[in-house]
Amino acid sequence: MAWEAVVGGDQSAHTLGRHDGMLSAEDLPDGVLVAGRDGRVVTFNRRAARLVGVPAPSALGRDFRDVLPLHDHQGRDWWKCTDPYGGLRTRTRQPERLLMLADGRELLVAARYLRDCPRGELSGLVVTLRDAAHRARSERSRADLVSTVAHELRSPLTSVKGFTATLLAKWDRLTEKQKRFMLETVNADADRVTRLISELLDVSRIESGRLELRRQVVDLPELARRAVAGRVAAGDPEERFRLEVHGTLPELWLDADKVQQIMANLVENGVRHGAGTVTIVIEPHEGGAAVSVRDEGEGIPPEVIPRVFRQFWRTKRRGGTGLGLFIVKGLVEAHGGTITVGRAPSGGAEFRFTVPAGTPEFV
Repeated sequence: MAWEAVVGGDQSAHTLGRHDGMLSAEDLPDGVLVAGRDGRVVTFNRRAARLVGVPAPSALGRDFRDVLPLHDHQGRDWWKCTDPYGGLRTRTRQPERLLMLADGRELLVAARYLRDCPRGELSGLVVTLRDAAHRARSERSRADLVSTVAHELRSPLTSVKGFTATLLAKWDRLTEKQKRFMLETVNADADRVTRLISELLDVSRIESGRLELRRQVVDLPELARRAVAGRVAAGDPEERFRLEVHGTLPELWLDADKVQQIMANLVENGVRHGAGTVTIVIEPHEGGAAVSVRDEGEGIPPEVIPRVFRQFWRTKRRGGTGLGLFIVKGLVEAHGGTITVGRAPSGGAEFRFTVPAGTPEFV
């Protein structure tokens, strides 16, 4: 889709045109300042007014440098350095960069130079503004991800390296029992690394909207039994789990592997962070189904609940990457369902997710 800016030195308004219609600058998510041939502001949308702290009516007609005083992090006046209306006439834009207002607030700023003809005088200056806080949050999130991945990888890789080095150097001096213990540890740590990589791939697909579902008719109670069987195989006593199925479930077209992943994660969460019996309740819900996973532990404090499904959220016990519940929420929502957390009837935590029945044509 192509955009064009129409700017004139004597204009009191600015319009952004589109081939299939007209779009006002007020409709844009970014702040927009447009200056005409004389450098005076002809457009200053509401978003720009909020970001800069200057009312739009008072900005119109003023010199753009007075409305938007910008400095780099060395304190240099950005407009003097770039000189939009002077300097080289071959310039067409300024790429986005982090700049500061007079009060120290940071903005992401980009500029487009409009000319009537190549190498002609500047007929208009279009400046776009974005809040730098969003990028700062993204950078912190990426830093947290790198830190978490590094921490989670260090322990198993250190173990793998240590045991394999020992096996290679002292194979003939080790007993069969010692060799078996080391190899089993290496195998378990390799599984741990594989799980971490799978979680990171899931996060990437969820955030980028590239998560694909392979729908088929699924048996929710059977998937719940498999989740319990996995915990029993890992050493948990079978009597710690209870499955309740209420009512008649409709035919459910879901991604079996991803629903299995949801179930397994919630059951593991109940085992690791809860106490007592972990109960799975499956029942019909608004043409689809609802699944509740309850434990008998202390529950989740109300003030913490809004953060439970965020990336890297962990309990005081820590453990894990803190990505599991974020992935669970993404998988549920990919099916068109919802997930909530609250207090179970027994006093512990209750995670409840719903999924629509789905239809064969989405397979």
